[in-house]
Amino acid sequence: MRQSLAQFEQAFRYEAELDQRRREHLRRKAVVRSRRRRQLREQKRSSLRFYVLVLTLITTAVVVAGAMFATLYLLLS
Repeated sequence: MRQSLAQFEQAFRYEAELDQRRREHLRRKAVVRSRRRRQLREQKRSSLRFYVLVLTLITTAVVVAGAMFATLYLLLS
């Protein structure tokens, strides 16, 4: 009886250690997954900002050129 109780306690400690290692492993995987998702989200947001900036610059250049030529036309006519 004493030996089987000791074996039971040893098996319980072993299972508890395995469970703790598994939880730690899953936690680390979740942290890595979360970090990767955050990086991808930031990369998408940065790309969108860049495209909006380029579009704004092009629109500004077109509007300024149009206004400049319209003014030049009015001055020369």
